Amino acid sequence: MARPKEFDPESVVDAAMDVFWVGGYAATSTSDLCAGTGLARSSLYNTYRSKRELYEQALRRYGERTRTEQAELLAQEGPVREVIRGFLLRAVDTQLADPQRRGCLALNAAVEVGDADPAVAGLTLADFDTIVATMKALIERGRATGELTSGGDPEAQARLVHAALTGIHVVGRVAGDRARLTDIVDALVDGL
Repeated sequence: MARPKEFDPESVVDAAMDVFWVGGYAATSTSDLCAGTGLARSSLYNTYRSKRELYEQALRRYGERTRTEQAELLAQEGPVREVIRGFLLRAVDTQLADPQRRGCLALNAAVEVGDADPAVAGLTLADFDTIVATMKALIERGRATGELTSGGDPEAQARLVHAALTGIHVVGRVAGDRARLTDIVDALVDGL
């Protein structure tokens, strides 16, 4: 008779996500995952089969968080510029407050793995597309209320917001200067 699991698989995925977020996929060892999750190697592999499968589950969990955060962002009331500015400034503050300067897990995966792994590429693109869809909806809302009057395709502008966000994560990994990062936010939002 098999013993029941003595751990919560969802909590293990959360812990593994943090381990991958710090070390990336290639540099994260099974020992790192065991230490980060508190599981023995046998439990880890019996439940998740491979490091690769656990990485994919961690990226899925990260995507779930992104979807939740973006839904909350869409529900915010008030001027659209301030909603977008607040979203980007939270990214700045989060990046600068993180002693490990981890950035965005999806962006890190895209840079590290790229399109060499179609499943990972699909998960990162889905994460990016969630943010772009939210920004597009906010931009369209701002245009409908007359707050945003600049022309151009709302989807293209939403992609520009996402590009600014990725820039914040990348620059924030090496620069601790808040003004450098808020300049990105201000220039982007003023251009909307």
